[in-house]
Amino acid sequence: MNKSVKITSPVEVLDHANFSHSVDKEVGVSTNVERFHRPWGFYETLMLGKRFQVKRIVVWPGRKLSLQCHLHRAETWVVVAGCAKVTIDVETKLLSENDFVRIPLGEVHRMENPGKTPMHLIEVQSGVYLGEDDIIRYEDDYGRI
Repeated sequence: MNKSVKITSPVEVLDHANFSHSVDKEVGVSTNVERFHRPWGFYETLMLGKRFQVKRIVVWPGRKLSLQCHLHRAETWVVVAGCAKVTIDVETKLLSENDFVRIPLGEVHRMENPGKTPMHLIEVQSGVYLGEDDIIRYEDDYGRI
């Protein structure tokens, strides 16, 4: 079954955009982008649904996020620029552009930027609760424990 849409005129582009927005409302998706600054860089929520969230995360060179876990969500990280040092439980690996990793619900994890340029990744969260307060921190370079 082909689900693609052929658009041949500017009017059809507007119709397609209106349809997309109505579908987004129906499934509870927000596409407003706001930037949230942190000591390690920043993130933007690109899409937020009832049981998922998509973020763009930028980590400055030499910075790292908390060693942490989440009780209500799992995450998938895709590196889109730079490199990431990722720790999941006791295993550490280096990810390059286009590499990805899955972090199961409840797993202790951390991401770091060991490179000399900002690291960009896309994070997909899924779970029953996606709030920023679903973080248990074990180590933090910025005094947030």
